Amino acid sequence: MALAQKKQYTIDDIYALPDGVRAELIDGEMHMMAPPGLTHQNISAFLHNTIYSYIHSKHGECVALAAPFAVFLNSDDKTYIEPDISVICDKSKLDEKGCHGAPDWVIEIVSPGSKRMDYFIKLFKYRTAGVKEYWIVDPDRKLVIVYEFDKDDANTYSFFDEVPVGIYDGDLKIRIKTE
Repeated sequence: MALAQKKQYTIDDIYALPDGVRAELIDGEMHMMAPPGLTHQNISAFLHNTIYSYIHSKHGECVALAAPFAVFLNSDDKTYIEPDISVICDKSKLDEKGCHGAPDWVIEIVSPGSKRMDYFIKLFKYRTAGVKEYWIVDPDRKLVIVYEFDKDDANTYSFFDEVPVGIYDGDLKIRIKTE
């Protein structure tokens, strides 16, 4: 007797979801997404505005984009994600559908239902896809974990610390004090 196989989803299945239903696709497995809460959205807006303003003030080449924005990490149709913040410095990766390939910097803001995804599954996917820097922002713990994959380095900061941005050689520092 053969074992039942899980359905392998594709990006077409993501686009076929009803309006208002959001999901991510990782290696053909669909992960439904709950709407983010107020704290999550406040942190996302703060980070996006801070990063956008920094890039703009430096006349930088990178683009900072907030979710929902599609990132197609792999060259297949089995992975589609929507990082909370994506910073892409190679504009040839961008088109109207999203980012094709790894962003330079990704930020995920942990929600109660996303811990396993953000701390484990996405950590592995981002590292293997070629993301240079990955931040896990955890509002419950008031921590920012920074992975600089190109330097094989990881550091943990509190929301009250100035967190240096590796892709900008520490020229940009962000404090996520929320109180």
